[in-house]
Amino acid sequence: MGIVKEAHNVKVVGSGEKTIVLGHGFGTDQSVWKHLVPYLVDEYRVVLYDNMGAGTTNPDYFDFDRYSSLEGYAHDLLAILEELQINCCIYLGHSLSAMTGVVASIIRPDLFSKLILVSASPRFINTDDYYGGFELEDIEQLCKAMESNYKAWISGFAPLVVGGDMESVAVQEFSRTLFNMRPDIALSVFRTVFTFDLRHFLSRVTVPCHIIQSSMDVALPITVSEYLHRNLGGKAIVEIISTEGHLPHLSAPEATIPVLLRHISHDIS
Repeated sequence: MGIVKEAHNVKVVGSGEKTIVLGHGFGTDQSVWKHLVPYLVDEYRVVLYDNMGAGTTNPDYFDFDRYSSLEGYAHDLLAILEELQINCCIYLGHSLSAMTGVVASIIRPDLFSKLILVSASPRFINTDDYYGGFELEDIEQLCKAMESNYKAWISGFAPLVVGGDMESVAVQEFSRTLFNMRPDIALSVFRTVFTFDLRHFLSRVTVPCHIIQSSMDVALPITVSEYLHRNLGGKAIVEIISTEGHLPHLSAPEATIPVLLRHISHDIS
């Protein structure tokens, strides 16, 4: 096994001619795709990996400078594709990884036939002419809460983001993967995700983009998906699904998986 594959816990399953690569968001790991993968393995070669900093990765490999921007994650993704000798793939990314795919596709558009962007945002913080859903003060308060008591912060953050209470299986699963992260790494990734501004990159994206989000997502107003649709440089399509929360593939797989499968198999006309 290569160094990159080992560091990112890369797994390849399925035996189809086309390759699909699945990238997870903040606070989760590749296990978040457990509901989707069984529907893909008969038709696709499926590549799963963990972002550096996930609780399943070696924390000694986490470079705080490298991962202070999404370029670090994008170069990791490109390194995985290179090590696996993947010349072209469908890339399905959630949240952090959705925008990682956007950046990677600008660097190497030839490697991606399409991007499927779930709960994607180019910027979470509001400006005078842009509504991302959060004020800077909101993010600073969340960061302070993480620093003071990470476990208590999870118990508030997980139900809010997933949509549900602590009895929910999906909330418990998200809480588990959040808790597996080293707190200082979690804080660093959280700060990177919630303070980046990738709006200026969007016009440079030429790969077709399928934008998918929940109709009720406390972290992501629907206007953000509309903003992506208007500003991406290539073909794009938006689908809002009748689900709640930022992780619909985990919390509402019965509603989300058919939508994902349709966007995986059908191109934008």
